Amino acid sequence: MKAVRLHEIGGPANAGLDEVPQPQPSQRETLVRVRAAALNHRDVFITQGLYPNIKLPCILGADGAGEANGNAVVIDPAMGWGEDERVWRPDSSILGVPRDGTFAQYVAVPAGNVHAKPAHLSMEEAATIPLAGVTAYRAVFTRGELRVGETVLITGIGGGVQTFALLYAKAAGARVIVTSSSDEKLQRAKDLGADLTLNYRTDAEWHKAARKAGGPIDLAIDSAGGETFARILGLVRPGGRVVTYGGTAGDAKIKMFPVFWNQLDIRGTSMGSPADFRAMLEFISEHRIKPVIDRVYDVSEIVPAMERMQDAAQFGKIVLRLP
Repeated sequence: MKAVRLHEIGGPANAGLDEVPQPQPSQRETLVRVRAAALNHRDVFITQGLYPNIKLPCILGADGAGEANGNAVVIDPAMGWGEDERVWRPDSSILGVPRDGTFAQYVAVPAGNVHAKPAHLSMEEAATIPLAGVTAYRAVFTRGELRVGETVLITGIGGGVQTFALLYAKAAGARVIVTSSSDEKLQRAKDLGADLTLNYRTDAEWHKAARKAGGPIDLAIDSAGGETFARILGLVRPGGRVVTYGGTAGDAKIKMFPVFWNQLDIRGTSMGSPADFRAMLEFISEHRIKPVIDRVYDVSEIVPAMERMQDAAQFGKIVLRLP
C-alpha cells in the first residue's frame, strides 16, 4: 500500500510517500481502507522532533475516514483512554506516533475506535472530524459546560479545533466572539455565524473592545496561552469558565486577583474520551454540522500540504485524498 512516512527529523520536507506492506489486524482490530485523512499541527510537530516516543520510520496521521466491513466509517484516534472520563491514562496515545497512522491506504485500529460515518458528510468532511472535532467538543461541552444563550470567546480562530468550536457553539444557541490577526479569517468566521470579530494585531486593545461590545463572557476557549490567556482572565464574568487546550504563545504570566476574586474556573482539556467521541458524532448528525475544509490535496502532495499547516495559512482543516 501507499503511505506517508517520516524517515528523518527536520520538518515537513522529510515526509514522503512510500510503498509499504499492508497492516495485518489482530482479532481485536478492524482494518480500515482509508479514503481521506486530515492534517493536524501534531503531524508537523512530529516532523520537527517536537513530540515524544518518535520511532523512525513512522506513518503519520491521526484523522481518517474510509470503509470497513462494507460500511462507511470514521476513526477515533485516541488509544487507551482508560476508565476515568475526567482524564486519560498516562500510557494512552494517539494514532500517528508511536502507532502507525492514517496517512496510508490501510490502517488497523481497535474495533471500538471505528464508528459509522455521519451520513450527511462526504469522506473528506468526515476525515476532518476526529482529533480537532473531539478536542473542540470536550472543550465546549464536557469541560466548558456551554449552555443555551451564553456568550463564548474563542481566541485565534482559523485552525481546526477553533472552527469546530465556533460551529458547535452556534449550533448550541450561544453568542460567539472570535479573535484573529487576519481580517480574512475573521470574515470567514462571521460567515459561519460569529457575532463579534476582533483583530488583535490591528487593535492592541482588543480585550477592551471585547468587554465593551461583547458584554459578560461566560466561557472562554483558548489554545494560545501567553499574554492572550492573561487578558482572558480579566474578560470572563464572575463565576465564568476558562478552558485551555494549548500554549502556542508560551507560558502565561497572570494576575491572581481576578482568578480568586471573581471565582473563576480554569479548566485544562486535551483530546476526548470514547464517550466524548460518540456524543460528538451524535451532535454533528443531529445538527447536520458541516466541517470547514481549507484545501484538499492528493496524498502525493504531502509536503506542500504540511507546509501550509506549518505556516498557519489555513482556515479550517487541510485534507489528504487517498487513492
